[in-house]
Amino acid sequence: MPSKDKKKKKKDSQLLIRIDKEMRNTFIELCEQQDSNAAKELRSFIQSYIEQHSHTEG
Repeated sequence: MPSKDKKKKKKDSQLLIRIDKEMRNTFIELCEQQDSNAAKELRSFIQSYIEQHSHTEG
């Protein structure tokens, strides 16, 4: 059961990208093999990217 302190943020935005159909199908198939889905994996990638490339200057 999720902690009350860690509420899920509402997903209220979309990011539309164009990729090759074969790449899309392969990605979706691999996600399914890992018991995941494309949206979850892309959100995870984006969050990691933000953390790696955000620099706070002080």
